[in-house]
Order: sequence, then C-alpha cells, then structure tokens
Amino acid sequence: MRAEVRERAPRPVRLGPKSVAALVLVSAVGVVAFGWPLLAAADSGLAHAQDAPWLFAALLPLLVAVVVATISESGMDAKAVAMLGVLAAVGAALRPLGAGTAGLEPMFFLMVLSGRVLGPGFGFVLGSVTMFASALLTGGVGPWMPFQMLSMGWFTMGAGLLPGPDRLRGRAELAMLAVYGAVAAFAYGTIMNLYGWTIVPGMASGISFDENDPLHENLVRFVAYCLTTSLGWDLGRAVLTVVLTLALGPTLLRALRRATRRAAFDARAVFGEPGGTAPGSS
Repeated sequence: MRAEVRERAPRPVRLGPKSVAALVLVSAVGVVAFGWPLLAAADSGLAHAQDAPWLFAALLPLLVAVVVATISESGMDAKAVAMLGVLAAVGAALRPLGAGTAGLEPMFFLMVLSGRVLGPGFGFVLGSVTMFASALLTGGVGPWMPFQMLSMGWFTMGAGLLPGPDRLRGRAELAMLAVYGAVAAFAYGTIMNLYGWTIVPGMASGISFDENDPLHENLVRFVAYCLTTSLGWDLGRAVLTVVLTLALGPTLLRALRRATRRAAFDARAVFGEPGGTAPGSS
C-alpha cells in the first residue's frame, strides 16, 4: 500500500478557476484562428482577408502569455519553472534531430510523457514554450510559430487529461499513451494544415481554399489537401512517437515521477502557533 501511495506523483501546477478560464479562452480563440476559413461566411469580409493569419499570429502569443501568467499565479513555483526549463530545452534540442526528414520528430514522445506525469496545465505551458524555444533554435520563426505553439500546447495538455493518472500503470498505460501519441500526431498535422491551406491559394485548383465556395466543397478540398501534402509526414511522426513511447516510456515515466515526487511541488508550508512548534515537527 505504501509503495502504491509513493507512486502517485503530485502535479506541480494546480488548475484553479482562473487558469481553467484562461485555457478555455485561448483555446476558443485558437479554434477561430485555425478554423476561420470554414467558420466565416464568404461575405463576412474575413474569409478572403489575406491579413487574417497575420492578425491571429499577433494575437495568439498574447493569449498564451495570459495563460502562462495565470497558471504561474496559481502555483508554479521555482522548482516547477526549473523543470519546465529543463524539459523545454530537451524538447527543443530533440526537434532538429528529425525535423525535415519524413516528419520524424522525436520531441513529440517527450511531450506525451511529460504531459501525462505533470498534468494538463503544466503540459500546455510546456508544449508552447518548447515549440517557441525550438523555433528560435532552428531559425523557424515566422507567422506560423504561434500556431505551432498553440497546437503543441493542446497536444501536451491532452496527454495530461488522459484518464487514470494515479491508478493506471504498466503496459496498459504505455498502450494508452502510444495510441494517444499516434492519434494526436495526426491531429497536430491536420490542425496545422488549416493554417497552411489558406495561405497557398492557387497552388492546385482542386485542393486550394476558395472563399467563394460553400463549406462542404472546401471540406472536400481540405481533406484532399491533407492526403496529398502531409499524410506521409503525419504517418512518420505517429510511428516514431509510438516506437519511442513503447521503447523509452517506462524509463522516462519513472524518472519524471521520481523527479516530481522529490521536488514536492504540492508541499505546503505549515506554521505553528506562536511559541509552539509546527505539527509533526520534532
């Protein structure tokens, strides 16, 4: 029984009402930022605006900053910030190892395992910061970067929302994380396609976005765009994430949980009465 209790790793960031509200806000704006071609009416003045991606690219970092500040205010202490920095640095260093080669990006498996152990709030911040750091490292700074930050934040946060964080262990947990990593890898590519699809008009008449066409026709074009431009990349990303999760997952999960327990992120200071001693002290 005691061993089982020790395995329950506390989460360093407690999501309070303000943090949840900030996450919901940035996610809602993110849905609009990615989906405006399908959500906006043709006569709204937005669907054909070439500056719409730039507008959202300027807005999203501000919203992500609000989320980071809100979560920090609700309990991200110096130890959590230190762990965030280490994991973000490792993730940023892993990305150039495979980026540009058939979608093989080893950083994704690290995000899955980190989000699982450290929770959804920490996961969102970690995913966003890691993508920002990797963009600076690889010179990939551009209007697409905020969209990548948000997508990776969702990707890592989703791992923290998976069921059974205190009970599910062993092969069942690894299988769940591998399945999530595969599905989320395809979802990441599909979401990012929504950004790229709208800024390459006329690339191919059969798959390009057309603001004058109805929703169902653009959806058909979008599916064709995904199948012809990114399916191979998404498949490579998904396969590598599954392989690394199954091969390195047990070791990395134990290391992350051990580090989290030792850091005691959720420890609270207890003060005794004046002239007395704190409860439990000797």
